[in-house]
Amino acid sequence: MSISRLLTRKTRREFKDLTEVLSYQAEYSPSKPFIIFGQKRITFKELDFSAGRLAAFLSLQGVAKGDRVCLWMYNCPEFVISYFAILKLGATVVPINNMFKREEAKYIIEDAECGVLLFSPEKIEDCLNLNLRVASLDKIISFSFSKEVYPEVADLYEAIDNNEVLGEKAEIDPDDLAEILYTSGTTGKPKGACLSHKNLISNVEDCRVIIRATAKDTFICFLPLFHSFASTVCMLFPLYVGSSTVIFRAIRPFKRVLRSIRKNRITIFVGVPSIYSLLKDMKLPWILTTLLRPLFIPLRVCISGAAALPVNVAPVFERKLKVPLLEGYGLTETSPVATLNPLRGERKPGSIGLALPSVELKVVNRSGEPLERGEIGELLIKGPNVMKGYFKMEQASAEVIEKGFLHTGDLARIDNQGYVYIEGRIKEMINVRGLNVYPKEIEDVLYQLTFVKEAAVVGVNHPKKGEVPIGFVVLKDNQTSDSGQILKFLREHLAPFKVPLRIEFRDNLPKNTTGKILKYVLKQQLEAALFSR
Repeated sequence: MSISRLLTRKTRREFKDLTEVLSYQAEYSPSKPFIIFGQKRITFKELDFSAGRLAAFLSLQGVAKGDRVCLWMYNCPEFVISYFAILKLGATVVPINNMFKREEAKYIIEDAECGVLLFSPEKIEDCLNLNLRVASLDKIISFSFSKEVYPEVADLYEAIDNNEVLGEKAEIDPDDLAEILYTSGTTGKPKGACLSHKNLISNVEDCRVIIRATAKDTFICFLPLFHSFASTVCMLFPLYVGSSTVIFRAIRPFKRVLRSIRKNRITIFVGVPSIYSLLKDMKLPWILTTLLRPLFIPLRVCISGAAALPVNVAPVFERKLKVPLLEGYGLTETSPVATLNPLRGERKPGSIGLALPSVELKVVNRSGEPLERGEIGELLIKGPNVMKGYFKMEQASAEVIEKGFLHTGDLARIDNQGYVYIEGRIKEMINVRGLNVYPKEIEDVLYQLTFVKEAAVVGVNHPKKGEVPIGFVVLKDNQTSDSGQILKFLREHLAPFKVPLRIEFRDNLPKNTTGKILKYVLKQQLEAALFSR
């Protein structure tokens, strides 16, 4: 029986935990590269072996089942090795945003009560400082640094070389925690979403069913692995199906990423909306738009997540590159994927697709009562992918998870075919003289203007008019426009009360690490300055 058939049969029943998935691949595909990082190739067997040795070292440092271990690294093989070493002990991985400053990282390390911190070498001075200041922190571990200069830091590869493989991995229950992922915390401090092995495995199995991924596929990973989207879709998903994943430390220079698609025969491209907007507008040589395209662009499917895809991007992208672009939706709290447009079947522009096979959705009003199809209300999600709760925050967990349903805080509607449309955040909904205005509806109209690169709409409190919408626009390179032209177009397509009070032009819009526009930053800027003139 072929490896691919063995894998298909195996994935039809649940693995108990993520380390079992790695052990399975190491046994049945030992010589196949799982991680491709520049010229470096690490097979499933090598990953399992290295993770086992590092796990033995961590065990000697006192790491045991149930402990939390922080991981503060850029995208690299060491991130993946450390991730699975932690899991082999039955411990929990706590990734830290690689762009965080020292004090931001300190909050997470202290909140998660981590005793060990693994980090990439550019963080060494910060981590030495944190080692002195964080009471719970006992050991800091890195790689590719001078042991003579930093003798107090343990060397990751020295630990791997000088230890035997862990004798027996911990007994792991499917409901045991695999990760605690701290949310971006747009208001207040970040909260740690507790994700179990069962949460993550159910999510990648659902993705496999929709995307029909197999061991023959090759993924690309330039999105940050500390984020739930890349961690699940670019690392755990290819591991689960026995694929390879090509990892980049950073997305720039983007030409290197594009060259890698052909060189490594990448078939599954995972990106955020800004990437697809760039590719949509890129001028391609004629040979890439002819029947010879598969020789140069081996992609069979593209996946967009982490932020809303502008409604005009997918149709143009698919016509131009002849590759399906599937927009999905999810939250850190849902491991993270909850919906996805079908690979085979109708893909509706502006829709985040259908619920995953094991996911149940409903839309409710302010009283929690289910709404009819087509009506707008809060989107609720239920399924095996929904987190166990927030770390050490029982009240916050009880508020967001009710009778198994996760309150997303997103406004949505579901059509008669089950396709879901996000209409914005509840907190972003604008009340204009008692009428509800949804920013996304205005943004979709703005994106119809060919010279608009990015758009965002927020509501602010005007001292005389009450709450009003304000539009922000970033123009494409070498394009010009004025607010009068844009407002005229909006008046032709929207009811008068939905038209923004004004349009502000910006060179760029504030975003988080995955490209999501930070509207609360725009709102704060406006409320501080716009109406105080």
